[in-house]
Amino acid sequence: MNFNWLAILVAALVPTIIGFVWYNPMVLGKAWMKASGMTEEKIKGGNMAVIFGVSFLFSFMIAMSLTESTVHQNNVPGVFMSGSGELPAAGTEEAVLIENFTTGKYSKLHRTFSHGAFHGAIVGIFFALPLLGIVALFERKSFKYIFINAGYWILTLALMGGIICSWM
Repeated sequence: MNFNWLAILVAALVPTIIGFVWYNPMVLGKAWMKASGMTEEKIKGGNMAVIFGVSFLFSFMIAMSLTESTVHQNNVPGVFMSGSGELPAAGTEEAVLIENFTTGKYSKLHRTFSHGAFHGAIVGIFFALPLLGIVALFERKSFKYIFINAGYWILTLALMGGIICSWM
């Protein structure tokens, strides 16, 4: 699989950009602060270089992993691998199918922003929401807290998925 590193980097910026808007006090920032127990003093007390640097690293990791959920052609070779992990021999029917899906006539099938956004949102709903929800429940956070954060991740993952799917 060939990565479009520009797509990965741009997608990795999305959580920060959306976060600036989503958690802005004029949008959901005040509600999030109240639901999370965050104060202005706590916000000012953090090492922002570390927070944003590590957040970008994590966002980069998320963007890399979204390629498997949004670009279906990446998964085709694995379907045809033998038990030893080898691809079919060149010229076989299976090798031709792999070629058609990875670089041939089907390589751009379902490679749109909307398709990637759909799969990104699915990851948000069925992966991020449950993860956030479980942690928040044990931390005794409110459902409001869960839905503010999950909404952010569903939107963010949808946008990241759209970028990755349409640019890869």
